[in-house]
Amino acid sequence: MNRDKVIDYIFKKYHVRPSYLWDKYPLYGVFKNNKGKWFGLIMNISKDKLGLDSNEEVFILNVKYYPDLIGSLRLSKGIFKAYHMNKEHWISVILDGTVSEEKIKELIDVSYELNMGG
Repeated sequence: MNRDKVIDYIFKKYHVRPSYLWDKYPLYGVFKNNKGKWFGLIMNISKDKLGLDSNEEVFILNVKYYPDLIGSLRLSKGIFKAYHMNKEHWISVILDGTVSEEKIKELIDVSYELNMGG
């Protein structure tokens, strides 16, 4: 699932478009629910920021997940400690085809639901 498909999925399911908050990072898009809480952040970074041995640029999606399950989820290929977010509550998912479209959609949905609570 690539960046455009992620944006399209979130818009079709949740009627949310990304907000681009930083002039310095024009491709960093924040997804907020109707309460104004972030449930996703899509950005382009170099793979080495994820601990991979490459300077190639890739898009990632940061999503919130259940803290007690994050450790085991990060054992999955293509899922990493959150880049630039709270690592106890967030993960980064690489958008290069490593993680299935179904899994990415599930992660988006969980993040959205977690952020709808109090």
